Amino acid sequence: MQTLSTLAGVQVRRAAAFPEKFADNPVRSIALDTLQRRNAAIDAAFYDVGAITPEETPRLAFWLAREGAIVLVPPSGQGALQVFLEPEAFFAAGVPVAALAVAGVGSSALGAAAFARNVADVLEAPVAAVVSGYGLADVMTEALGGYFWFGTLNSIRHLFEPLDAATKLFTRSEHAAELSSGAVWARTSKDTRTVVALLSDPRFQPALLIGHSKGNLVISEALYALATDPDQEALTAALARRLRIVTVSAKIGMPPPFRQVLDVIGQWDWFGALNSRPDLEADYTVPRAWHSTNPEFPLGLGIDVKAALRHVLPMFDRPRPAGKAAVPVFADLSQRATAALAAATLHGRAGAVPTS
Repeated sequence: MQTLSTLAGVQVRRAAAFPEKFADNPVRSIALDTLQRRNAAIDAAFYDVGAITPEETPRLAFWLAREGAIVLVPPSGQGALQVFLEPEAFFAAGVPVAALAVAGVGSSALGAAAFARNVADVLEAPVAAVVSGYGLADVMTEALGGYFWFGTLNSIRHLFEPLDAATKLFTRSEHAAELSSGAVWARTSKDTRTVVALLSDPRFQPALLIGHSKGNLVISEALYALATDPDQEALTAALARRLRIVTVSAKIGMPPPFRQVLDVIGQWDWFGALNSRPDLEADYTVPRAWHSTNPEFPLGLGIDVKAALRHVLPMFDRPRPAGKAAVPVFADLSQRATAALAAATLHGRAGAVPTS
């Protein structure tokens, strides 16, 4: 199976890179390496990692759990993917992208790249993927049940971010950037901050946002952070006019200005249903499918992302209802809490919202 071959290659190269990671930050390497290896294996089950070539896996091995990294993924056969640690490095490459993709589940760069490759193949254009990452804040949240209830407990993940930030003080490669930006004690996760930074920059002009599982929540958090910021009203309005949003495997609410949203979920996806807003109806239910997007998933239960996208993208151009019902007061509390944390970071400290 191509999935096992790709995963084996990534894990071998990850093991080879461990001494360098340990030298860079022994605290995080010891605390997280085993869990991050587990998550890479989880992502191999949930994403079409066979779409990543053996030549590309070395680029991902060292960055398997680097939260907030941006992976530039071209369509299959049109060049190798590239990894950027910061938005400015990504913009310096000068490659326009058709979409922004955010994966979830194991939150590794491998899963993010595989998901983005599927999207890029459909759009026939490069796609930017933000790595959700997995740090000590995620460990604490998972211990409280957040692995299965990311919608309910995700705001707690952000409250643990200072713990994650404290361990980064031992990281030589990130320490200077974090200090210079004021992000050392940021109270929102770096994946969310990276999506906010990309969407806030006029050089970033994708027409599509797409997420899978927890990645949908990261997208929603970023949009809520912008939509609730009084200084970003014009930007929010421009984004709402331009962006089309597809959520896969979890129906997550978006801020009211963003009405071009299509929700895709598997017919047998109880995991995604548990983490979805119950008042949102799926726009497309994939027959006989579960939470995975790996076509090699046993019993054919994986969602074929490419087939699903080809089915739903034309729906944006068809007549649709004027708008969904008003958002209930209790809805999207996690995203609203994250937006409040972002506002506190912005207005409670000098400088702009941290993006690194």
